[in-house]
Amino acid sequence: MNQYQYTNKEISWLAFNARVLQEAANPKVPLVERMKFLGIYSNNLDEFFRVRVATLKRFAQLGKSLISILEDEPEVILKQIGETVVEHQQKFAEIYSQLVKDFAKEKVFIINEKKLKPYHRDFVHNYFAQKVRPKLFPVIISKDTNMNLLKDDAIYLAVDMHHIDDPAKEKSAIVKIPTGELPRFLQLPSQNHEEFIILLDDIIRFGLPEIFEILDYKVRGAYTIKLTRDAELDIDDDLGQSYVEKVTKSLARRKSGVPVRFVYDRQMPVELLKTVTKLLNFTKNDKPIAGGRYHNFKDFMSFPNVGKNHLEFETWPAIRHKDLPEHKSIISLIAQKDILLHFPYQPFSHVIDLLREAALDPRVVSVKVTIYRVAFNSSVMNALINASRNGKQVLAILELQARFNEESNIYWSKELADAGVQVIYGVPGLKVHSKTILITRKEDKKIVRYSAIGTGNFNEDTARVFSDVLLLTSRQDLGLEVEKIFDFFSRNYRIPRFQHLIVSPFNSRARLVRMINQEMKAAKNGKKAALIFKLNNLVDHRIINKIYEAHKAGVEIKLIVRAMFSLIPEVKSQKIKLDCIGTIDRYLEHARFYYFYSGGKENLFISSADLMNRNLDRRVEITCPIFDPEIKKQLIQVINLEWQDNTQARVLDNELMNLYRKTDSENKVHAQKEIYEFIRTLHEG
Repeated sequence: MNQYQYTNKEISWLAFNARVLQEAANPKVPLVERMKFLGIYSNNLDEFFRVRVATLKRFAQLGKSLISILEDEPEVILKQIGETVVEHQQKFAEIYSQLVKDFAKEKVFIINEKKLKPYHRDFVHNYFAQKVRPKLFPVIISKDTNMNLLKDDAIYLAVDMHHIDDPAKEKSAIVKIPTGELPRFLQLPSQNHEEFIILLDDIIRFGLPEIFEILDYKVRGAYTIKLTRDAELDIDDDLGQSYVEKVTKSLARRKSGVPVRFVYDRQMPVELLKTVTKLLNFTKNDKPIAGGRYHNFKDFMSFPNVGKNHLEFETWPAIRHKDLPEHKSIISLIAQKDILLHFPYQPFSHVIDLLREAALDPRVVSVKVTIYRVAFNSSVMNALINASRNGKQVLAILELQARFNEESNIYWSKELADAGVQVIYGVPGLKVHSKTILITRKEDKKIVRYSAIGTGNFNEDTARVFSDVLLLTSRQDLGLEVEKIFDFFSRNYRIPRFQHLIVSPFNSRARLVRMINQEMKAAKNGKKAALIFKLNNLVDHRIINKIYEAHKAGVEIKLIVRAMFSLIPEVKSQKIKLDCIGTIDRYLEHARFYYFYSGGKENLFISSADLMNRNLDRRVEITCPIFDPEIKKQLIQVINLEWQDNTQARVLDNELMNLYRKTDSENKVHAQKEIYEFIRTLHEG
């Protein structure tokens, strides 16, 4: 029997999202950014329900046979989730209310339709008539109404009405708020240096009476509702369909997936709530969640700044890499030395420039890339299309099941194929999560390989807010191993062997365990031994057990984990007390680093993989060693700065209290700011 216990990963994820909520409440964070953190929290929670809660509900239907997988009964976990989310939602409402007051102190007023100034009413009326009304298509509720009209990831107004001549004669309707077509926020004309913002929801409430007056009904109230549906894709086994067709068909079913959460305005009349939930076929086991006046706060990630700079974070301009000057061949520069890019501290345009050059260079033979998530208007994909049109052999390993990016990836798969790009949809049973580019070039009758191996997606949008690194190298030993990975996608029966790269699902678990064992051996022999893991998620039980064993053997361990965290840091009965932190800041910490002291060699790896069962055993992931001494030195400094943070880091403890970390240092260390200054000094002097 296992001697260790673990924190449930779902509960630990909720603690992570609570850290995001903390930033919304943090008075040191500028007001607009605090609103955006509310949006991030809300967006995170939506995805959590669509995926994790939906999966737990599926498990609950299968009975107790899955308890060994989940460590607890699904119903128990779901109950904990429900209680925790209600608690967080109360804090959320309090924070939003306070933010509205704080904005008012800055003479920025967030108002609803009832608080419109006289000089605003004509403006809002005209906006409603010209922009909003043409987008509204109300559905009158009857016993035959198909509630599949409530789409996932959208918000609606449930409208309560009565006849103008007979108040006892009631009617109700559903109106979709068209946030995908119109901005959620409208800035109203300012006056006396005062600024005003109104939500689209309230503009619709303002104009609703004229929508229904043709029916001789008067609107009594309009209440926001939101339905979250199961987002898991059920891929058909129909052999007569292509993989693209199967995913496309499954995406269509997702839109009417099983409801997993229903949130409503707590001011909504009881009878109207009953009407809606009855049409949704809710049972007594379904628990609607009472919320506030507004839902889909994810739109608050785009909350506008109405012209006051101090309401947003200070701008940190991206720093050009000193070894990549403009108008120079990037490929020739990589041939001279390894180059490491730090996003978003450095511009993603370096990657676009590399791909553009590869598309134009007559000596480039082929370009191969793994694609997980890309930008909506992706310069990366356009560069691949251009390379194919210029006669290069282009191969894209494109993961169709990158969650919530499926439709975008299906679109790009067709665009690539139409341009002559060879598109492979991964390997059955394995998600392709690695972030890799391989450029082959003919030089002096030899094929030379240039590789880009990173921790984040080739996505210029997220590269502005996700903290990631990308190694550019012409090392042929690494290039040959990257080529083996691409060959595997074409010939799945040939299992590759790797000397330098650590690649899931082939050798990641075994190599990581072996390196931990080496540190344990050194510690037991009285030598210095240390490991540092910086990750998004640490939940794999076998690796956690290994970390416990290493700690007990005397290995110095530092864990920096942003989100899911199943390890219990202090187990008194086992004499375990580990130092663990998680950081939430202006950029999303996304890079994964694995550091081993290795008898003074200091082996350091960058990785696309977290320490989760899926990343180690059921995905294609790449963990790459850093050989260049200067780059290794840079990364160790970055890791040290992260560890020294006593401003944005939280202690990861047994109780998931999310206490801000305090250190012995008298100086305040803000890691992301220090990293930015460190990189600027490196590249600008």
